[in-house]
Amino acid sequence: MRFVVAIVAFVLAAAAIGLGVAQRTVLAGPASVSSSIVVGDAPLTIIDATTLNANAGTQGIELEGPGDLVLAYGRTADVLAWVGESSYNEIGWDAEAGELTTRVVSGSEPAAEVPSPVGSDLWLREFTGTDTLTRKINAPEGISVIIAALPTAAGDATATDGAATDETATTDGTATEGTTDAGAADADPLTVSITWPLDNSAPASGPLIVGGVVLLLGGLGAFLWALVHARGRRGPRRNTPKLPKRPKPPRLKPSKEPQSSTGPLPELEAAGRPRSAGRRRAFTATGAVLVGVLALTGCTVGGEQPAPGASPTPGFETPPIAVTKGQFASILVDVAQTVNDADAAADSTLAAERLSGAALALRLANYAIRTADAAYGALAPIPDETVEITLPQQSDSWPRSVFGVVKPEGGSAVGMMLTQETPRDNYKLSYLVSLVADVPDVPPTELGASFQSPTNNLGVLAPDALAEAYGDILINDAASASYDLFDAERDPLREQIGKAFKDGRAGALPSSAAISFSSVAADDPVYAFTTNDNGQIVAVSLDDVETVTPVEAGAAINPEGQVKALSGKAQSTRGIVATYGVQLLFYVPPVSATDAKIVLLGYAHGLVSAAEIG
Repeated sequence: MRFVVAIVAFVLAAAAIGLGVAQRTVLAGPASVSSSIVVGDAPLTIIDATTLNANAGTQGIELEGPGDLVLAYGRTADVLAWVGESSYNEIGWDAEAGELTTRVVSGSEPAAEVPSPVGSDLWLREFTGTDTLTRKINAPEGISVIIAALPTAAGDATATDGAATDETATTDGTATEGTTDAGAADADPLTVSITWPLDNSAPASGPLIVGGVVLLLGGLGAFLWALVHARGRRGPRRNTPKLPKRPKPPRLKPSKEPQSSTGPLPELEAAGRPRSAGRRRAFTATGAVLVGVLALTGCTVGGEQPAPGASPTPGFETPPIAVTKGQFASILVDVAQTVNDADAAADSTLAAERLSGAALALRLANYAIRTADAAYGALAPIPDETVEITLPQQSDSWPRSVFGVVKPEGGSAVGMMLTQETPRDNYKLSYLVSLVADVPDVPPTELGASFQSPTNNLGVLAPDALAEAYGDILINDAASASYDLFDAERDPLREQIGKAFKDGRAGALPSSAAISFSSVAADDPVYAFTTNDNGQIVAVSLDDVETVTPVEAGAAINPEGQVKALSGKAQSTRGIVATYGVQLLFYVPPVSATDAKIVLLGYAHGLVSAAEIG
C-alpha cells in the first residue's frame, strides 16, 4: 500500500509541476493587445476617452508619420474647443472586430490656417518627436488625445509637464511652433498604433509548482518508508500457537416485573440529560437567532426604503473648473519665464504674449523708462516657487479666469489674476499685486469658484463701483462719501498716495506752478470671485492722474525722475500729465454682513504714462 501511495504522489506531483510550468509558457496568453490604423489627411487627429479605455490598462500610443509630430492630451471638452471648426480624424474602436477605426470630421477652417497645438495651456501633458513618437499614458475618463504633424525641424524630443501621469517615451526629435502640415500627410500618411497590456500572469502557476514539489517530497518519503518496511518483513517467520477463545457471557433473561405506570423512562443523551430537553433548547436558540436576524434585516427587506416623509436629494452638478492645480503650476512657470525674459531684454512684444491689461501697461512703461534712462532697473520678477492658492473659475466657456497666490522664497506673497480669452489663446496675467492682508477662505481648487458679474449687488458695494469709490477716498479721505465702507486701519496705500501725500506734493511746488489730482476707474476688466462666506475677491484698477501746469507767464515745468524719462521732456511751458496705474485687490463682504468693511488685500502702483499737455 505504501508503494501505491508513493506512485500516486509522484503522478500528482508531475501533473502539478507540469501544469504550473505550462501556464507560464505554452498556455500563457498574449501580453498585450494592439491595433494600428492609417488616418486620413485632416490636419488634426483626435482619440477620445472611449477609445483610449476600450481595453483595460495603460495606453501605449505610437505615431509614425512625416516630419515633426506632437501628441498632447487634455480634458475632452477643452480638446474639442481648441479644435473648433477645423477638420480632424476621429479614431474609434470596433469592439466586435477588435481593431481601431477612423473617420474624418469635416470643418470649415482651411487646413493651412490651423495653428500648431504645441504650447497650449489647455493640455495636461504634451510631447513632441520627429518621424516616430511613442508614449505610454494612463488617461482616465473625460480625457482625449490630440495629434498633429508639424513642419520638419531637427532637435531632441521634449515634453511639458502637467497634471496627468506618463511612464516612458522614445522619440528622436522635437517640434517647433508653426501651422500643421497637411501636405505632408498626403505624401506620407500618419499611422497611429495603440497598445493595451493584458494580464497573463497565471497566478495559479506558483501554487501548482510549489504543491507539486511538496507532493514529490511526500511521494519520495512514502517510497523510502515502503522500502524500509519491506526489508523489515524479509526475516524468518515463526508459527505462534492459537490462544484459547474467551468464554461467552451468560445471557440474561428479561424481567417479568410490571412497568411503572408513569411510562417508560426518557432516553438519555451521552451527557445524561433527556433528548427532548436538548431539542427544546435547540428550538429556543433557533427562534432567538431568527428573531434577531429579522430584527436586523427588517428595515432592508425588499430594498432600502426612505424614511416616512423623506424625499430623495436631487443631484447637483457644478460647471468644470478652468484649470487644475497642475495646469496652473505649469502655466505659471511659462508665464514667469516669458515675462522675466521680456524684462531682461525690455521686449514689449514678448511681454504681450503673457501679459495684458494693467499688468502689461506697467511693464511697458518700465521698458520705456529704462530705454530712456539706464539708471532705472527692471520691475520685480514674477515668482513661480510656491503656489499657496489656486482658485479657478467654474466655467465651460470662454473667456475664463483663475486667481492665484504665490509665495516667493524670502519675499512677500503676491496675488495674480490670469485670463484666457479663447481656447487657442494662452492665459495672460492681467493683475499682479503685493498682498498686504490675508486672503479669506476660498473653495478648494477641485471645486473652483463662480465668477460674479461686475455689476452684482451681492456685496456691500458692486465690484464695478469699487475703483471710483476708493479713488474718491484717495482724493478726499474722510470727506469722501465712501469713507466708512472701507477699512482704513489695514490700508498702507493711503499713506503712499492718499490725501496727505497729495497735499504734501502740492505744498512742495513753487508758486509759479499748480497741481491737480484725479482718480478714475481704468478701462481694465473687473474680476470677482466668490469666497466661502459668500463674500467676493475683486480685482480692479484705477488711474491716479497728476497734472502740473505753470500759472505765471514765462514759467516752465521741469519734470524729474521717471516722469522726465517717460515723457521725454526736460522742460515744458504747457505742463505735464503723469498717470499712475493702481492695481487693487479687495475683499468685499456679503451684503448680509452689515458691520463688515471692504478690506484692501493687495496693490501695485507705478507710472504708466507721462506726456506734455497738448
